[in-house]
Amino acid sequence: MWTVWLCIGIALAAFASGVAGLYVQKLLPEPHTSDRSRDMIGAIVGLISLLLALVLGTLVGSAYGFYSTQKSEMETFAARAIQLNLALTEFGPETAPARARMKETLQGVHVMVWGGNGAPSPQDFSVGEPLPHLRELDEYVASLDPKTPAQHQFAAAAIGDAAAIEQTRLLVSLQLASSVSWPLVVIVVSWALILFCGYGLLSRLNATTLTALGLGAFAVGSAIFLILELNQPFSGVFRIPSGAYDQMLESLT
Repeated sequence: MWTVWLCIGIALAAFASGVAGLYVQKLLPEPHTSDRSRDMIGAIVGLISLLLALVLGTLVGSAYGFYSTQKSEMETFAARAIQLNLALTEFGPETAPARARMKETLQGVHVMVWGGNGAPSPQDFSVGEPLPHLRELDEYVASLDPKTPAQHQFAAAAIGDAAAIEQTRLLVSLQLASSVSWPLVVIVVSWALILFCGYGLLSRLNATTLTALGLGAFAVGSAIFLILELNQPFSGVFRIPSGAYDQMLESLT
């Protein structure tokens, strides 16, 4: 929810910057608003506009790439969990308690992320949070005592799948720890404020210019909103869909 208010504040600041430019333009002496001065202002506004478009577009694309990566990793996590469950099932009925424990843990993750009880806290996705469960999984697959060639094969598969699950889970946490470059966001917002002020200096105060400024401010604010929300794939508005995870839980026995 804080991202909504932050982006509304950015949009209002951009709009206010444009309005300030409109009033400054009315107060400036004639030489400062002559054709040559306007040409210089227009050139600088064009430069900042180009920089803002490039960097803002790159940030939105990067945020969507991060979102897609997290979605892919959750699908990989679900696939590996299914493979681990199959390997343990084929190993023998003695793995039933461990499989039940694994399903219970995974159901808890589902409730945390998609249970509808509010967004999970950042602590829920810290590196330290899953370590007890991952250590327990490591100890269990290492304790398997295969007695037949088939069990040897399934035990080796279980060890490989458990290692892949652990790597994917830790990778998700590490990527979420530093998903947004705040200094870059601050620089982009400052460019937007300068740009809107320049637009005001080149325009006249009327209903049309105010409407245009409002629409432009909304565009900048919504772009920042997309960047911030796409970098919160497990708690933001654009939360990763649970379809793959749901199918994984249904397949566990």
